Amino acid sequence: MKHTPAWRYLVLRLRTLGRLAREIGWLRLVLLLPFLLLSVGQALVVAAKHPVAQWTVPLLLAWLLLAAHRQRADYRFLATVAPGFKPWLALEYSLLAAPVALALLSLRATGPALLTLPLAALVAWAPPAREGRATRHCWRSPFSSEAFEWVSGMRATHGLLWWLGLLAVAFWQRAAPLASVAALLLWLLVVLACYGTAEPATMLAVAAPRQPEAFLRRRLVLGLGYAAATAAPFWGLLGSGPAGWGGAVAVAVGWLGLVGLFILAKYAFYPNATHFRTTQALVLGVALLLLGHPLYPVLLLVAALGLPWQSRRRLRAMLGQKQ
Repeated sequence: MKHTPAWRYLVLRLRTLGRLAREIGWLRLVLLLPFLLLSVGQALVVAAKHPVAQWTVPLLLAWLLLAAHRQRADYRFLATVAPGFKPWLALEYSLLAAPVALALLSLRATGPALLTLPLAALVAWAPPAREGRATRHCWRSPFSSEAFEWVSGMRATHGLLWWLGLLAVAFWQRAAPLASVAALLLWLLVVLACYGTAEPATMLAVAAPRQPEAFLRRRLVLGLGYAAATAAPFWGLLGSGPAGWGGAVAVAVGWLGLVGLFILAKYAFYPNATHFRTTQALVLGVALLLLGHPLYPVLLLVAALGLPWQSRRRLRAMLGQKQ
């Protein structure tokens, strides 16, 4: 494999993507892809109109690629069998970023479009997440150990650094409500990353031996509590600006509602991370398009009613209780 051309590596990646698509299921894909494409397109249109926000697009894309890159399960294997594999990854990441670059070009955001591809390619040379020693010697988490999603998630994504950076940008642009809303959306993605991994079933059995409903309530209380505490400064900036406190409260309610649905989606399809991640992405895509069509609020309402029932049902099944 040391002399395998890059195109063969890409063919292998396409086959892996095909297996992932079969695991997700065609029904979920038919529902998910249109909503994600529309929501991402709408977000790009809004960002391209703002002289500062348009530059966050290549940075955000590079961060998403970096988060996935550092957690690659095949990184060590590739380093062993093909030491010169990093240009392959650079090509793969550039191809993934190409649609965004083309969309920015079509929206006349030329500078961010030209930055998108090289920034995505540079991600290939980032080191993978360190094991063992990094976990033992990293900073002490300000979150309770009971909120294990926040402890591990913020550590893996450097979430607190993102929080400080987004808060600084929102404060700098506090006269523009769009800045605080965009910062809240980016922070929502960081929070979502905390709920993208399924804890081991043995851990679930210890945490919720006979009371799945109480366990679920506790996860919601902890998750929404930390989410509200970290998002409160953004709501304050939004309320003190032109949007007013009424607008800030409306944004806060909707934002926390999405976090709650992310948590419920995780346990509705636990422990299949592929299924609950696609459901979380579908919820996010529908929420971003909420005002675009009367069908979208109905779909979000269906999710809000169905996910609590399904999550309780799934937890009972995992714990071996009667339905």
